Amino acid sequence: MLLIHEIIANPKAREIYLTVRTHGTVSKQTLLEESGLTISTLTRILDELLSRELLVEVGFGESTGGRRPTLYETNPSYAYLLGLEISRTHAKLVLTDFHLRLLGEYTWSMDAGLTPELLMDSLEEQALRLLEAASLSFSQLAGLGIGAVGPLDRTAGVILNPARFPAEGWSQVHIKEQLEQRLGVPVYLDNGANTALLGEYWAGSNRMQQHLLYLHAGIGLRSAIMNDGRLLYGIIDTEGAVGQMIIDRAGVPPQIPGGNAGAWESYVSVRTLEGQAREAWRLGSSTSLRALAEHEEALEFAHLLEALQERDPVMVRLFDEMAVACGIGLANLINILHPEEVILGGPLFLAADFYETATQIALERTYYRGQYNVRFTRSSLGERAVATGACALVLHQLTS
Repeated sequence: MLLIHEIIANPKAREIYLTVRTHGTVSKQTLLEESGLTISTLTRILDELLSRELLVEVGFGESTGGRRPTLYETNPSYAYLLGLEISRTHAKLVLTDFHLRLLGEYTWSMDAGLTPELLMDSLEEQALRLLEAASLSFSQLAGLGIGAVGPLDRTAGVILNPARFPAEGWSQVHIKEQLEQRLGVPVYLDNGANTALLGEYWAGSNRMQQHLLYLHAGIGLRSAIMNDGRLLYGIIDTEGAVGQMIIDRAGVPPQIPGGNAGAWESYVSVRTLEGQAREAWRLGSSTSLRALAEHEEALEFAHLLEALQERDPVMVRLFDEMAVACGIGLANLINILHPEEVILGGPLFLAADFYETATQIALERTYYRGQYNVRFTRSSLGERAVATGACALVLHQLTS
């Protein structure tokens, strides 16, 4: 089993491949200027990458007086990638090419019956089905990436002890080892926020920005940081710890064992919003919610979005208050990390006006805002961000 980081052994060749990936399409002259290599060394490396089909020539650029320069791109058909998302609500498998273009997908509901063993059994079957539908085989796969709810031991490839999974058995799951044995391809594991950020970075059009913050607002809050083009890791896996940032010292009691009073996640999450909506249903303060659900426990996030769309006053207020709290937490992160760009994903940012209000509040509370122009963008990958990013996790090994 050839590990993907062994495909390009020459460090200089890896740098050239990374430069081409970063630009998307690039001329030999640009590669020469940015690499500092001699023309003979660069030509030799390009010839090697072309002969191995890692790069392809894609035409000619504009002439500046002499011959038109040859343009290069990474080869999207060099190999193919599988990406798996494992969350508390669902698992999603995607198949992409080397440019992260979607070729197929399959989704499981993460219910009480979906144990790790059942998911891995089904994954084998669905991976084969996706490959056959794309006229591909397992021999053409570079690997499988997994973006999972933590905590994890990403080096050993173990899902440790995630909380609130519906099914039994999701503790101490040696998923990397087991899936490598089943599929015969390299498997890589990271938390879902990190893979989502990698996916947004490599699937996006602006790869020149190297300092990024990603925030996913859904059932809880998850974050990832990229510094100088590399994911920033702490000593332990902490994707969900951002939700325990305290934004109100005298705030609501912790909602999870070991959590903080006044934690950001207690004010900004789908779970919190559903709880507030159910309280409104009990009090009878929202006629829209009463019409959408026969009893309070039947209320789900989709009902809340529908009530918001109808401009139900209670839901408009609750979403607006949550967006303000979201913006305050974002401002805290921005003032500490100073990212060039903040990428916002998850279902809350799809709600009407939520994204606009949260980013406006964050900008108003960003220090040096006159000189420091942080950029906000919505997730371009949407609900596939984690799974597509898991494919990017495999691809990332080529140049790590």
